[in-house]
Amino acid sequence: MFLAKIFPFLLWFKGYKGESFKLDLIAGITVAMVLIPQSMAYAQLAGLPAYYGLYAAFLPPMVAALFGSSRQLGTGPVAVVSLMSAASLEPLATAGSPEFIAYSIVLALVVGIFQFSLGVLRLGMVVNFLSHPVINGFTNAAAIIIASSQFSKFFGVYVDKAPHHYETMMRVAKAVMDYTHLPTLIYAISAVTIMALLKKFSPKIPSVLVAVLVTTVISYLTGFNDDTTVDISAVRAPGFSEKIHEFNHETNLIEKHGRKRASLGKTADDLRSEDTGGHGGPSIELIKVESEIAILTNHMNHAKEEAHLHRKDLRHLKFEAVKDGENYTFYAKDNIPAGVETDGKTWRLKVKNKPLDDTKLLMMGGGAIVGTVPEGLPTIAMPDLTLKSFLKLLPTAIIISLLGFMEAIAIAKAMAAKTGQKIDANQELIGQGLANIFGSMGSSYAISGSFSRSAVNLSAGAVTGVSSVITSVMVVITLLFFTPLLYHLPQATLAAVIMMAVIGLVNIKGFVHAWHAQKYDGIISVLSFLVTLYFAPHLDKGIMVGFVLSMGVFLYKSMRPVVAELSMHEDKVLKSAEHYRLKGCRHISVVRFDGALFFANASYLDEQVVKFRTEHPDLRYILLDASGINDMDASGEEALSMIVDRLRAARLGFAMSGTKGQVMAVMERTHLLDKIGMENMYPDTESAVADIITKVHTNTDLPENGCKNCPLTRVIRA
Repeated sequence: MFLAKIFPFLLWFKGYKGESFKLDLIAGITVAMVLIPQSMAYAQLAGLPAYYGLYAAFLPPMVAALFGSSRQLGTGPVAVVSLMSAASLEPLATAGSPEFIAYSIVLALVVGIFQFSLGVLRLGMVVNFLSHPVINGFTNAAAIIIASSQFSKFFGVYVDKAPHHYETMMRVAKAVMDYTHLPTLIYAISAVTIMALLKKFSPKIPSVLVAVLVTTVISYLTGFNDDTTVDISAVRAPGFSEKIHEFNHETNLIEKHGRKRASLGKTADDLRSEDTGGHGGPSIELIKVESEIAILTNHMNHAKEEAHLHRKDLRHLKFEAVKDGENYTFYAKDNIPAGVETDGKTWRLKVKNKPLDDTKLLMMGGGAIVGTVPEGLPTIAMPDLTLKSFLKLLPTAIIISLLGFMEAIAIAKAMAAKTGQKIDANQELIGQGLANIFGSMGSSYAISGSFSRSAVNLSAGAVTGVSSVITSVMVVITLLFFTPLLYHLPQATLAAVIMMAVIGLVNIKGFVHAWHAQKYDGIISVLSFLVTLYFAPHLDKGIMVGFVLSMGVFLYKSMRPVVAELSMHEDKVLKSAEHYRLKGCRHISVVRFDGALFFANASYLDEQVVKFRTEHPDLRYILLDASGINDMDASGEEALSMIVDRLRAARLGFAMSGTKGQVMAVMERTHLLDKIGMENMYPDTESAVADIITKVHTNTDLPENGCKNCPLTRVIRA
């Protein structure tokens, strides 16, 4: 049993039969058919080359299954975590660059370390600090951001990312209005149509795989991708060489300033670690270095803006080509010499963030494809994690860890409700953490549990985590033998895969449900949604705002719990007089306090007692219904003691009913119980009311019927 806690997979084989393996085998292969194309799409969402998705689908599914508690949870690349990973790393490096890839892998390691640590320390409950309304608002916003981020690939246009996602979408809209690559759009729409139709009419067929196969084959047969490299002399367009020169000048400046700033940044770090100032403040040398860094940053920002304008100008250019054997000559689309016959295609210059080599300009006459996928497995190595990079990535890693785990545990519990399996949240944290740790050693970026693939796994009949091991084996086989087949996979298809996958994340009913439950929950959910949308791609802002609002509501409600005066209701139970519009007794006030009585709300109870005394000048007795008080600290005990003193000084009676054992223990240790007197402690409110009425009630409410018409014994509407 002890070994099973460390190695949960040992429990799989208890009563495991050949029929179970057959079901796991079918489920594992089925999930792999969905995972392979999905993982490539999500990798690009994470700002990585598509094949890094296969690396993320290699070790994590198997490791998470071996060490997690769920037997059907499908782990691997997911949309929200992929987007979070990209958004958090874009300020540190350019998407797709070697530095960016290295950061992505290190981030997965940090996420794994944090999740594993939480699991080992049995701190799985920390996810409760992210409320459902916050997650609902964030997830809906993330779904819109993820789907819209694929529009450029959907329409075959290229734009620079803006500081805010909505600004990027405005750039995409302008680019689409200027030019849409029609074949790319057709591929995207076709892929969406295939997946939608199969999902509706043949849900058992892996629609993602079919869409990928069909579009890849057609792409190969029709020559969808048609790129060629030419010398700048082959492009006959007015001012073209000058535009290339200006663009290269600005991008070279960015690289030059960037290298110098990085060097100065290292110098600044060294200076900060030394006590050069001698008085606790920054040294003069450090101030000079930081000033130089600030100046270089301004120069870089200016160069980036100029480069963006030149890149936009170059992307705006359209050409037609004249082919002479293997050679091409390109003319501006609106400036073709008379008598020259072109191929009729619209060609564009591919411009990225790096300077252009004017001897090898890449001209695009077709659509974008995945291209070369390296054959073989990734090198297994420990990521280069330093203390500096760990601290830099930790805040983002914490958010990704919690979000990823919340998604995974929610899926695991949903499936457990169907299978009857017991889920251990802390063990699942360990499994997810180890999946990220070992995954990072195999060049994986951050991963989590996938709802769609888990559903496929369950519906395909998976019995144990062996199905996830088989899924990993299928990915290995793909990496070893089938990567050349992915070369002609259209990028538009991957965009369609992502868009179809995130449709399920949109949950408008979640806002309505939160609003109906509590209006403030609905407001928090909507605000989390709007803030996430506005600050995208900085998604952590939406989470943090929602978290702060939720904690604010929690603290407010803790400081002002429900303190109600009770009267008799139609169902013969004492209930809130204010809520049910009942008349209160003038002489006896039965007060119920709901919640722990502690330092944050102790004064509030005192305020409410004063309020009831003011409202009832003929008050003779206060009965505190303590059945709702589940805990009490020193501040709460002190406040209660002072209330007793003031009431007795005013010659008013005081009693308590329904007091819980843990509260009684506090009162006994502090001798408050002696002050109140055991004769004033009642086991329940009903017996307390009956006894107190016989002691002090006068028939001033309804003289003709006496005590029989007391609002504490019969229903009297206010």
